[in-house]
Amino acid sequence: MTRFFIVLAIMVIGCAPSAETTYKVIPIPAPTTTGSAVPFLFTDANDQVYLSWVEKQDTINSFKYARLQDSVWTTPQLIATGTDWFVNWADYPMMAAQGQDMIAHFLKKSGSGTFAYDVNITTSADGTGWSAPRVLHGDQKQAEHGFVTLLPYEENYLVTWLDGRNTVMEGMENMDHHEGHHGVMTLRGAILDRQGQKISEWELDSKTCDCCQTTAAVTDKGPVVVYRDRSDEEIRDIAIVRQVNGQWTEPEVIFSDQWKIAGCPVNGPRADAIDNTLVVAWFTAADNQPAVNVIFSEDAGETFEAPIRIDAGKTIGRVDVVLVDRNSAMVSWMEGADIKVIDVQRDGKKGISISIATSSDERSSGFPQMTKAGNQLIFAWTDAREKVIKTASVSFKVNQ
Repeated sequence: MTRFFIVLAIMVIGCAPSAETTYKVIPIPAPTTTGSAVPFLFTDANDQVYLSWVEKQDTINSFKYARLQDSVWTTPQLIATGTDWFVNWADYPMMAAQGQDMIAHFLKKSGSGTFAYDVNITTSADGTGWSAPRVLHGDQKQAEHGFVTLLPYEENYLVTWLDGRNTVMEGMENMDHHEGHHGVMTLRGAILDRQGQKISEWELDSKTCDCCQTTAAVTDKGPVVVYRDRSDEEIRDIAIVRQVNGQWTEPEVIFSDQWKIAGCPVNGPRADAIDNTLVVAWFTAADNQPAVNVIFSEDAGETFEAPIRIDAGKTIGRVDVVLVDRNSAMVSWMEGADIKVIDVQRDGKKGISISIATSSDERSSGFPQMTKAGNQLIFAWTDAREKVIKTASVSFKVNQ
């Protein structure tokens, strides 16, 4: 079985390395300014890493990105600006790229209601000039649309989002309707071409949790979408839909936590895939026991193995996960205010968890991000005390 270990440049205090493993973290000066928040990381097929974020000056929000080149972030480039955006600690803008073509989304207010906002899509052929934004969904309802996932799929892009078109009643669009008091949240997906034009669209689930991030991955058998579902009995476990032979399967729970909660926990799953190996990490608090679990599938999400718990008992979730190879994954999460990472094997073996940074368990710290490029892990998070984004890297070697 493949084993790997992490090599870094600053020794992490409080983690005694094993004979096999040493741990260090290399800070990377971020290209952001004070007032920056909601970072997002993306790695393209050529291992080019992108960091995007939002900066706010007075009433103006600026959506920017930078590339990581030779362990240094490039000069920030502007994607879009606006004064009427919906900027939320958990529902953050993101971007993806294929070669020189890039795509990004942000959320723009559509009405006076707190949760009335649209997903706006913009594209670029060179990373400098960006198209006029267009609304992703066609319902024209003043309702909540967000928690987007964007990733390359074949020559196009797969996008998923939570769609609140059924949560509002006619004539009551400007009222705040959250948690489905006047209808239910749905999960939708679409294929966009490189100019952001919609090729196809589907409703993937007719009733989901209202405000947890969605995630997706592309396997050899087709794309899968993973998200927090919502039953009529208010069970909010993690579910999956898979595209098989061009058709989407019915939603299936990946593991029955039986977490019953009469409100959205604002804590979505993350997934990654290599060939038909799929890994999912998620937070649950079933029976009032907060936990972060990781689960593997070797058949593109058709079946799953037993979950592996990785937290230390004081987790607040906010997970991320990447596959290192078909047998190994790196999982990040927050243990209180600490951003942690650990290596997990499919057979259940776990490495020694390390702290990437100490942030805050408040909402202002947002959701830490992690991505993989070559033999490096890149991390980004919001320092709630200094009100600025910070980044770091972790290098690893794979031993056969």
